[in-house]
Amino acid sequence: MTTTGTHSEAGISPPVDLWSRLRHVGPGVIIAGSIVGSGELIATTKTGAEAGFVLLWLILLGCVIKVFAQIELGRYAIVSGKTTLAALEEVPGPRVRGRGNWLVWYWCAVWLTLIGQLGGIVGGVGQSLAQAAPLTEQGRAYNRVADAMVRLQVAQAARAESLSANDTEADDLWQEQLAAVDRLKEDYRARFGVIRSAADPSGLLPPLDAKGWAVIVTLVTSVLLVVGRYGLVEWVTMILVGLFTLMTVANLALMQQQPAWRISGDDLLSGLMFRLPEAQIGISPLVTALATFGIIGVGGTELVFYPYWCLEKGYARWTGRNDGSPGWIERARGWLQVMRLDATLALLLYTASTVAFYLLGAAVLNRTGLNPSRGEMVRSLTAMYQPVFDDWATTLLLIGAFAVLYSTFFVANASHARVAVDLMKVLGLLGDSSSGSRRWLIIFSGCLPLLALTIYLLFPDPVALVLLSGVAQGIMLPMLASAALWFRYRRTPAGLEPSRLWDAMLWLSAAGLLLTGVWTAYEQLSNTFAS
Repeated sequence: MTTTGTHSEAGISPPVDLWSRLRHVGPGVIIAGSIVGSGELIATTKTGAEAGFVLLWLILLGCVIKVFAQIELGRYAIVSGKTTLAALEEVPGPRVRGRGNWLVWYWCAVWLTLIGQLGGIVGGVGQSLAQAAPLTEQGRAYNRVADAMVRLQVAQAARAESLSANDTEADDLWQEQLAAVDRLKEDYRARFGVIRSAADPSGLLPPLDAKGWAVIVTLVTSVLLVVGRYGLVEWVTMILVGLFTLMTVANLALMQQQPAWRISGDDLLSGLMFRLPEAQIGISPLVTALATFGIIGVGGTELVFYPYWCLEKGYARWTGRNDGSPGWIERARGWLQVMRLDATLALLLYTASTVAFYLLGAAVLNRTGLNPSRGEMVRSLTAMYQPVFDDWATTLLLIGAFAVLYSTFFVANASHARVAVDLMKVLGLLGDSSSGSRRWLIIFSGCLPLLALTIYLLFPDPVALVLLSGVAQGIMLPMLASAALWFRYRRTPAGLEPSRLWDAMLWLSAAGLLLTGVWTAYEQLSNTFAS
């Protein structure tokens, strides 16, 4: 991905049939692969765990409503050849000449929370590896206890269903698992001693394996990004993400055959009634949902990143420099159609995965009382796959969680490094020298993963780090929506005006993003003053 966009003079004729256009898609697929990470696997499932099915409507809205702003930002990048930050600097408002404007400044402020989100993600990667390949004997013993506790909670939900049907088989199994958990706990205490606190789900002192793996993964990532040998890693992780998403959808379908976990039509209908969940002691499902809304689908970060990928793909270069000629108008229309197809395909991909993760969180985690948090995030998520895959659940989840979270960590660090170089240019801290840009790209590529790791080690709560970033992105959404409207009405070349229906959808999208930003800020301030 480059940090600047360029136009050729002549351009290239766009494809005219669907199959040819499909061969030129790509930016949206990359964004979709990055999206199916912290937002879907962590934030969406947590929302389902806390709110049940009630907020299904908000999840669907969060996926669909942002795509219109995404396409508008992509459109301006294609017709102008400008990067996102260079384009945002044109939006009217407070500014310092040569040092950016209010939108660029807010991006600087939200940047730290975005790196914190990456800290949460690498923490999740560390957790998945610590469960799959613990580094210490204490880690192996802890896994046995914690895994048994998760299975016990899943069995307890099945037990309630069987007792209502006068079937004692599930109750007998639960009693056996309860006794086994008690034995494992006593053995762990005898060997490793200290009980941590009641806040820890197991009541035991956890090992440091997850942090150790997070350090190893971060160092490897920094090296790969610095030397630029990450093409194979990205390709492999994208395949694993696709397979994990298919497995998740299949798990959801197969789960409908089990009475204790089946999702009924009434459950789905209740999620589409535009209702809000009730607050619980120590939990605010609405705050979690608002943070989730800022991340799922195309979040604030992806709205900023998408134009960079469009430039990297070549849409602006193939359109050519705007000379106002009929030929340029035709080329621009054609490549904008390709970009809209690209964004639509991405929308279908991440909406399907987001809904699947949310329904699993509502159907399994909410019913069992499991809520992904702190050091037990990945282990709690394992419960979503146990009703169908049983003993294979842990293995499948760990492979999938590693693929999904690491692909997001990897791609996001690479993207942030390039946007950071662009930010230095917009703020007047770096000239247009290609050698200077390359040097800073290497520095950011090596240092950003280490900064994310430091944040995780200081604040080892992956879910909280991800949700904090979601709040910051949620507040940024109306800013990006206003920029998209400004580009539409002040920077649309004659002959490329969209239809009235498109304008109406763009305004609805902007209104929804404005409401989300105001709502998110209000809820956070209310909670801050209340506490």
